[in-house]
Amino acid sequence: MVRLFVPLPEPAPTEVTLSGERRHYLVHVLRLGEGASFEVFDGTGRAFDARVASLDADTVRLVLGEARRAPARREVGIVQGLPKGDKLELVLQKGTELGATSFYPVAAARSVVKLEPKRAEERTTRWAKIVEEAARQCRRNDVPAVHAPRPLLEAARALAPTTALFVLDEEESAVPLGEAFRSCAPGSPVALVVGPEGGLSREEVSALRALGARPVTLGRLILRTETAALAALAVMAHLDGELG
Repeated sequence: MVRLFVPLPEPAPTEVTLSGERRHYLVHVLRLGEGASFEVFDGTGRAFDARVASLDADTVRLVLGEARRAPARREVGIVQGLPKGDKLELVLQKGTELGATSFYPVAAARSVVKLEPKRAEERTTRWAKIVEEAARQCRRNDVPAVHAPRPLLEAARALAPTTALFVLDEEESAVPLGEAFRSCAPGSPVALVVGPEGGLSREEVSALRALGARPVTLGRLILRTETAALAALAVMAHLDGELG
């Protein structure tokens, strides 16, 4: 199915005009002409049947059908310690497929990557496009939020008042993630804290516990940082009936 991400106001209009990158993608990548039908999703959970009503050198005019709204999903945040290379891009792409609703790249004590403000802004823009494309491909109608990089504890403090925080801790052996997750009220928001290469420092784990976070384990195997986040998402998606 051909799908296109188009942010829309509430209530959605019956017609919308596209230009720039979205017009280019529709006309030159998807090669759709007048009368072509496809699906538009707006990133908030709504999808629409769409038809190309007209196009010219600069714009494309679409006619939209009635909105279809996807069932609400549990808010699942990933607080990911900044890893090296393109590992975070893998977490963003596959994490979107596995049901994450927000991503918080964070600077932890053992993070090797250090992003200056301008570089962080550029990366955040790129990361947002990655989750947008992943949502399009896996047929999600919502697009996860990607927050700008910030210090670990700053992100945790912002989440702690309303969200159950779980910390993947390689020294934890008694509390499986599945057991901790089952103790949450159905549909209540959760967030998972994953350290960078080298994991979290003991001081960071202690500070997170002071905020109410709960250390958990995925089992006896030590997983890479990018694997840990995805494995945890798969566990939670399965327990919520979204996977398997």
